[in-house]
Amino acid sequence: MPAADLPRLADRQPQVAPDRLVAELVPPPHFTGVSFATYRPDPAQPSQTAALHALEAFAGRVGRPGAKRGLFRRGKEAAAARGVYLDGGFGVGKTHLLASLWHAAPGPKVFGTFVEYTNLVGALGFSGTVEALQGSTLVCIDEFELDDPGDTVLVSTLLARLAEAGVQLAATSNTLPEALGEGRFAAQDFMREIQGLAARFDSVRIDGEDYRHRGVPTAPPPLTDEQVAASAAATPGATLDEFPDLLAHLSRVHPSRYGALLDGVRTVHLRGVAPVEDQSAALRLVVLSDRLYDRDIPVRASGIPLDQLFPPALLAGGYRKKYLRTLSRLTALATA
Repeated sequence: MPAADLPRLADRQPQVAPDRLVAELVPPPHFTGVSFATYRPDPAQPSQTAALHALEAFAGRVGRPGAKRGLFRRGKEAAAARGVYLDGGFGVGKTHLLASLWHAAPGPKVFGTFVEYTNLVGALGFSGTVEALQGSTLVCIDEFELDDPGDTVLVSTLLARLAEAGVQLAATSNTLPEALGEGRFAAQDFMREIQGLAARFDSVRIDGEDYRHRGVPTAPPPLTDEQVAASAAATPGATLDEFPDLLAHLSRVHPSRYGALLDGVRTVHLRGVAPVEDQSAALRLVVLSDRLYDRDIPVRASGIPLDQLFPPALLAGGYRKKYLRTLSRLTALATA
């Protein structure tokens, strides 16, 4: 099939109903079959085994009679009712453990990334989101990232409302709760909200190296344009996009629809990948990369190696950890 006739992500205009956003708050396909038993702690990192045991114990408390009374209690009851927060670097198994907790806990329960919850508020409104989630036994929040004061206040208020309704909370991030926001904003109101969030969770540290990069430290060499087109033509369910066209299209599609943008796609092919210097475009690419990784969709690309997507100026900024996670995940998808 000629390259010009191949499907493009840039031609898709996905529409997503609000009820689909709620229904899709489950672990992504990449983590459908995980459990505590399938987590493999690194023997050289005792904190990984400790984190496994902590999450197993937390799972045993979820839904227990008397446990769903909120986080605003004292003494031993308050300690038992606190949320759990997994802190660690990239690829140490935080999402694996969070998804295992979700699978082990009684329902009703929801699982989503921080971005997916903020998108849900955008679709349902704050009151509608509280109503949709407050009946849950457990709310899991993956990749807890607070990138602006507005989102911080929004999520802090949402968690407070859910906690008052007795919902158990569990979250992961690459930054400790009390350190969220460092290097981004210094407003007193922002820091006050950060401290409030930190008080709602018991932190569990997970040390270790990125398992995706054990033996695969860098992205593979890029393909040629001709190789990318040939691969797309030979792969059922493939898409082929010029990288600048895809970036432009992402600016016109709400990030809550990026998952639907990939419906039915089995492999994404990109030609002419170049450094992304605009921060807004880079952050949109972060969200798309997360949805690709959630769905285990391989990426084949020409241009620069995928681990060179973000220039030093972006990597030195406040969104550094987001960008590094994206490079880690794209490297994994490029070698899949």
